Amino acid sequence: MTLTPLRRLLVLAAGVLLLAGIGTWSVLSAAERATEENRPRPGGPAFASGTVTLDEPGRLVFRSTAAGPHRDRLVSVPAGAPAGATRTASDVSCLRFHAAAGTGVCLQSTTVLGRPSYRALVLDARLRTLRTYPLAGIPSRARISPSGRLAAWTVFVKGESYGTAFFSTRTAILDTRGWKLAANLEEFTVVLDGRPYRNRDVNFWGVTFAADDDTFYATLSTREQTYLVRGSLAARTVTTLTRNVECPSLSPDGTRVAYKKRVLGTAALWREHVLDLRTLRSTPLAERRSVDDQAVWLDDATLAYALPAETGARTDDVWTVPADGGGTPRVLLKSALAPPAPVR
Repeated sequence: MTLTPLRRLLVLAAGVLLLAGIGTWSVLSAAERATEENRPRPGGPAFASGTVTLDEPGRLVFRSTAAGPHRDRLVSVPAGAPAGATRTASDVSCLRFHAAAGTGVCLQSTTVLGRPSYRALVLDARLRTLRTYPLAGIPSRARISPSGRLAAWTVFVKGESYGTAFFSTRTAILDTRGWKLAANLEEFTVVLDGRPYRNRDVNFWGVTFAADDDTFYATLSTREQTYLVRGSLAARTVTTLTRNVECPSLSPDGTRVAYKKRVLGTAALWREHVLDLRTLRSTPLAERRSVDDQAVWLDDATLAYALPAETGARTDDVWTVPADGGGTPRVLLKSALAPPAPVR
């Protein structure tokens, strides 16, 4: 059937109206979902307005994942009694966060022209932004060195999980002393099993820093194997130490690395371990659930990490476990992601 010009115009107008209706419905549905996620849940933590800083002794600063208007905000609680404490909320939101010595790194999600965009903020002790850096993908890991001078972050540029078969990461290290950025660790020289190694199939993630502001540890993935590597920022080199290590976290005394070890043939995907760097002897921890997190050391004897909340809500709880393999996992914070060590 041949359409007259008038009928063509009517069909076109109907199509436009239909698409507009679908678009409006999609926007409304997204708004309803966001409203639901931001609705406070009964029994959730209490919040109060106030000042959050990164250098106040005896406080834990972390990203709150509790449903409500403060979701993803940086909040603080007393380190001595964090459970059930009223949370002092800031106006800074992060997807990933870490801090040390009064410096913080906050990986954020924003919207540019209707599309998601990501950035890294370097924060001072008062949560003021010192520098901003665009990110090439979805935020995954963040770390600050013990001195507060170095920052690192990892993003997914393909895929959204370390548990999937196909993913690609990009890891950067920033020296705040001159704002020099090593934008991609894949440009560093790799020494694998004692020999120089080059391969396009290389990914890094999970940086953790030593106290000298040069040495770092991270995960290297290549040819379906993961390695713990020790790197030098000044020499731009990394050297493999041992296999099957992911998301390392260096102890405050610099002698051990906590990490997640891939466990095959069991119900758990990853099991938390601590590796002695002097002997390369590894100790499994008392936490037997699968932990997909880069643990943090609250002190030389205690690790903290996030697990999905048992309530089934889209939130996480922070647990602690002794670093010697003994003890029992315990809840430290509800609706939170693992905080950096408190300021002493």
